[in-house]
Amino acid sequence: MALDRFFRRRRPQPQGTGELPDLWTQCPQCKAGLYNRELEANSFVCPRCGHHFRLDARQRLAVLLDEGTFQQRSGRVHPTDPLGFRDTESYPERLARAQAKTGQPDAILTGTGTIGGIPVTVAVMDFAFSGGSMGSVVGEEIARAAEYAAREDTPLVLVAASGGARMQESALSLMQMAKTTVALEELTARGLPYVTILTDPTTGGVTASFATIADVIMAEPGALIGFAGPRVIQQTIRQHLPEGFQRAEFLLEHGMVDDVVDRREHRAYLTRLLGVLTRREVGA
Repeated sequence: MALDRFFRRRRPQPQGTGELPDLWTQCPQCKAGLYNRELEANSFVCPRCGHHFRLDARQRLAVLLDEGTFQQRSGRVHPTDPLGFRDTESYPERLARAQAKTGQPDAILTGTGTIGGIPVTVAVMDFAFSGGSMGSVVGEEIARAAEYAAREDTPLVLVAASGGARMQESALSLMQMAKTTVALEELTARGLPYVTILTDPTTGGVTASFATIADVIMAEPGALIGFAGPRVIQQTIRQHLPEGFQRAEFLLEHGMVDDVVDRREHRAYLTRLLGVLTRREVGA
């Protein structure tokens, strides 16, 4: 056999009709190869370096709530295109792609469940849907969740993950900052706990409104949290920013969040916290 034929690159051969399953994920921080089943069992936290992977809304609910207790309430409100917005593509085209990707009508999932046996109303933002951007549907669903929690006398737990206001809805998106804030006042009036969990990233109008007005503000380790991005701030003030600026640990040190809690401890942490806030006796 001629040497050129021996060393010639062979074309990949088809492996049947189906594709091989994706079994491994590389940690973006420590570069370790992680077996997906073990990663899922570890609440999608790297067991080697503690990096917290981003979760979609359903994964978050599975980590946060007692198994089998979630009852969905959102999904009946769908986004429209009142401004006829178009940039490189139309807004309806962007929405259709995000909806196909996530299986949700918009960037939030709300409902009820229990945490450590304590009934709660939950609202979870999904960064996979258009960067978790806040449009009219997100604002409406959060307002409805707050109103339901007040009516049913339950705490509200909200998980934030967002790039901020949705530019395709312009001022209508910004109005959701006021709308959600007003709706959440009913919880305060009734003495019901409101707890937020800020995940990576939580920025823009979401940070400037409902995400940071909770009774208790938790954050995940290493989460980027702020209004404008670090690069924009640095260019504006023309100064170098401190190391770790706008990360959860930095904000904890400066009093912007109440605690930074490893995701694997969220359910136990919230069980104790909500037990105190609702004056319920729960297990340790």
